[in-house]
Amino acid sequence: MSPGLSLPVLSGQLAKELKQQDCLQYAAFCNLAMARCEQTLFNAPGEALALTDAARLFLSSEKENRALQAPGFDEHLQAALNCYSFATKVYIEMNQPVMAASLCLELGNALKEMNRPGEAIVHYQRAAELQTQTPIEALLSMGEMATCKILTRDYDGALSVFTEMQLICQEKGLQLPGSITPVGAFLDIVAKCEISRVLLLMLLEPPPQKLLPEHAQTLERYAWESFDPHSQLTFLPENVFLLLQSVVMACQEKDTESLKSLQTELWPFLTAEQNHLLHLVVQERITPSGQGI
Repeated sequence: MSPGLSLPVLSGQLAKELKQQDCLQYAAFCNLAMARCEQTLFNAPGEALALTDAARLFLSSEKENRALQAPGFDEHLQAALNCYSFATKVYIEMNQPVMAASLCLELGNALKEMNRPGEAIVHYQRAAELQTQTPIEALLSMGEMATCKILTRDYDGALSVFTEMQLICQEKGLQLPGSITPVGAFLDIVAKCEISRVLLLMLLEPPPQKLLPEHAQTLERYAWESFDPHSQLTFLPENVFLLLQSVVMACQEKDTESLKSLQTELWPFLTAEQNHLLHLVVQERITPSGQGI
């Protein structure tokens, strides 16, 4: 050992050299050694940082292996998951939930990019739980969770998440005096949830006896006789509300041609995810095989 250099410093220098040489997994092991040293020295910030660096290096190594189509057993991915988990735990013990949540989001995003949305869900959920003091951030994490459920065809699960998000917006969203409508970012989120929920209900078509009260209440807003242009309960622009109302009626009447025409009209007002859901709704009406669900 060089005089005057501690083991964590030496491990850090070696990790940098190995990273420069593209030996990512070995650089990660050096960062793990650093984390253990920092833990022994009761230096929690240093331990969390070393664990995070190790996690990212293991993840990069896993991505390299996948790009090269090298055979393996996801051992680097598993190592990355463990490191992220330990780093998150350290940040929680340090009472830094924002840092812990950011790592959960980072891991969730990485898993989704690696076409593992089912595995990403739990990390987005953990992020949302850690973001209770920042509701907008928590809602965005829940939105990612709902997206992953849609990608895994868990449409019922996605509907539950969007419903919970809408309730949070109405509870915590800043409201104008004399109004129950959230404002700002909360209104944008609640409007997105409203559209996605209606489309998911059209896709799932739950029988009346299994329709939850909050879902029945939503569908009631889209009945022709209940339309009130001055109502603030829909959270949507009037033109989008009317088009969505027409989609609900076309689905109930099994009018496939009208539904296809409405799909074209609604397309520019929807997100890519919502257009995907609407496409599934149309496909299920054209070929009602149940395969889309």
